[in-house]
Amino acid sequence: MLSCVAFYVDDYIVYGQSNIFWGSKGDEVKTVQTKLKDWGYYNGSIDGVYGYKMYESVKKFQKKNGLKQDGVVGNETKKALGIQTKTKKVASSRNDEIYLLSQAITGEARGEPYTGQVSVGAVILNRTKDSRFPHSIAGVIYQPGAFTAVDDGQINMKPTQSCIQAANDAINGWDPTGGAVYYWNPATATSKWIWKLKPIYKIGKHWFAKETY
Repeated sequence: MLSCVAFYVDDYIVYGQSNIFWGSKGDEVKTVQTKLKDWGYYNGSIDGVYGYKMYESVKKFQKKNGLKQDGVVGNETKKALGIQTKTKKVASSRNDEIYLLSQAITGEARGEPYTGQVSVGAVILNRTKDSRFPHSIAGVIYQPGAFTAVDDGQINMKPTQSCIQAANDAINGWDPTGGAVYYWNPATATSKWIWKLKPIYKIGKHWFAKETY
C-alpha cells in the first residue's frame, strides 16, 4: 500500500492541492503516477514530480476516457482514476460492501497479479448487473456453490491491502476483463460445465468468460 495515501476501505482519501499539473510535486502526484502506471499509461518513475512523461500519460488517459486533454489532473480526471479528495468516510453500508468484496478477492485471488485481483472483483460486480445472478455483492458472493472461497471458509480471511485496493478499483469501474461474469483456473477446475465457457481473457492462473460456446 502506498504510504502517501490515507486509506479507508471505501476509497482513496487524498489530501492536497485541488489540481495537479506540470511542475507539481508531492504525495498526490505519486498517487496519480501509480494509478497511471498500474493501468499501462505511464512508464516513468514514481517520484512525486510531474514532468514530461507524466504529462503525456495524463493526456493519453484523458483522451481514452473522453476528458479534456489538457494534462491537468482536476476533479473529473481524478474521478476517472478512482481518486477522490475528501475528509471523511462514506456511509458504512458502502464500506461493508467493499470490505466484503475485498474478502472475496483475498479468498479467491490473493496470489494473483494485481490486475488479476481487480478482474475477480470486476466479475463479481458484473454479475450484480446480469439477470442470471443475484443483484447485490453479498448475494453474488454467497450464492450457493458460486465461489470456492465461501465453501472452504477462506472468505473469512482478513483482506490483504492489495485486495482492498483492488476492490476499490473494481467498484470505481476498472474492468480488465471486458465484462466477464465467469472465471476459473483450468489446472484445478473439476466441474465439466466450465469447459463450455468461451475464454475472452487470461491473467495469472485464471481464465475469464462472458458466455458459453
